Amino acid sequence: MAIRRLSQLLLPILLVLSVSCIASASSSAPDNFVSCLLSHSLPSHPIGPAIYTPNNASYSSVLESYIRNLRFNESYTRKPYLIITALHVSHVQQAILCAHKHNLQMKIRSGGHDYEGVSYVAEVPFFILDLFNLRTINVDIKTETAWVQAGATLGEVYYRIYEKSKVHGFPAGVCPTVGVGGHFSGGGYGNMMRKYGLSVDNIVDAQIVDVHGRLLDRKSMGEDLFWAITGGGGASFGVVIAYKINLVPVPETVTVFRFIRTLEQNATDIVYRWQYVAHKLDNDLFIRLTMDVVNVTGSQTGEKTLRATFNALFLGDSARLLSVMNKSFPEMGLKQSDCQEMSWVESTLFWTSFPNGTAPEALLSRVPQVLTHLKRKSDYVKQPIPKAGLKWIIQKMIELQTPMLTFNPYGGRMAEIAASAKPFPHRAGNLWKVQYATNWNASGSEAAEKYIDLTRKLFKYMTPFVSKNPREAFFNYKDLDIGINHNDKGSYFEGRVYGVKYFKENFDKLVLIKTKVDPGNFFRNEQSIPTLPY
Repeated sequence: MAIRRLSQLLLPILLVLSVSCIASASSSAPDNFVSCLLSHSLPSHPIGPAIYTPNNASYSSVLESYIRNLRFNESYTRKPYLIITALHVSHVQQAILCAHKHNLQMKIRSGGHDYEGVSYVAEVPFFILDLFNLRTINVDIKTETAWVQAGATLGEVYYRIYEKSKVHGFPAGVCPTVGVGGHFSGGGYGNMMRKYGLSVDNIVDAQIVDVHGRLLDRKSMGEDLFWAITGGGGASFGVVIAYKINLVPVPETVTVFRFIRTLEQNATDIVYRWQYVAHKLDNDLFIRLTMDVVNVTGSQTGEKTLRATFNALFLGDSARLLSVMNKSFPEMGLKQSDCQEMSWVESTLFWTSFPNGTAPEALLSRVPQVLTHLKRKSDYVKQPIPKAGLKWIIQKMIELQTPMLTFNPYGGRMAEIAASAKPFPHRAGNLWKVQYATNWNASGSEAAEKYIDLTRKLFKYMTPFVSKNPREAFFNYKDLDIGINHNDKGSYFEGRVYGVKYFKENFDKLVLIKTKVDPGNFFRNEQSIPTLPY
């Protein structure tokens, strides 16, 4: 009793000291917010060590560690007045309750790969709730499932599965440093999607902290909210803590190839034919096409040409792959020498362009292989591009030089799942998804404007060949060009502009769910799901 009484006497003193140490470090951080956080802190899991203000020596490194687009790490980029690097679920609950109470803008970051920096940049004063410490992964081979916390990376997921089994995998992205939270909640796709669909098609449970600070699972949140956070973006509805995934079977031996041709090597005809076969191939085969502009080999005048790179994963051995290719895509002329057999986990390293022989432990690294300034956009194609149109696009790419195009084939399992099954609506009828990618090294707004403009020009040139009414887009390829929500009186109408492009008919259901679970629109960002306007 005496110890308890002493603790009660000391708590207010410690609280005052903590507030003065943390809050005084940043005059821009609302003192009452910090006080609220500390007063709700659990003795068993104090939140103080998780709070970083600009005067903290580690503030900059914490902020910059998960900025994956250098376009949003300029001197003029608005910085958060505070970062909470949640060490426990209670820290998430405290951040929500206190920010909600004081009506503060919160950005939620798991891996920092949001193409528009929406998880760590804002036009208004804000703080970041950073989830990188919540990265536990529990793999259960007996039930062929795993619980994965939102702060884990895809590489960590693949490695932890590999530790337990050589014949299991998971259909998700090919970049190992991408965070689970944003990737899964926005859909999540990778090179097994023609076989197993998206990441969200293989999620069976989740944990989320809602606007009231409650930790909910699928049963307690209900099917509507579970549906919304498996493809509609978690950050509009709460803070997703973890997902339970179904592992998928993979063979002991898979086959990969990287096949490269330029215009001088008949690339145009091979690309033209790819359009007609890539979405119809054996479901075990995924062939991604990337086109970029390079120098003509041996040219002394800097003459440019187009390079077509075909990256493939085949869930089987090379003999069966060659049989499939010779039957369905002989125009490529694939040979045994082009193919490499390996384990599934080794294929994840191959797709990330690690050198052959790299140990699987490389998947655990959180340091991106490439860190640059970038702009991304997306499109969907429903009809093959005529050869004359393809040649015109190639010519325009050579004129622009920098922007790249990547085509990801659909079909297979992607065409079998109903468009309403998940918020992600781009299913049957889509031949492939387009990614526009422009990277540059120069800092500053002038360089950014130059390269973003080049990307927009290529996007405009593609208009005749892509989906219309709406011109569809992939939510995980965030693109503020297609609409920004200022989260004021016109929020619903602003949100509808980009919402129907990302989610088509599913947008209306997402709005209804949002209005029900977060009627005050606390969980908001530049492209969040809005509430109804009444």
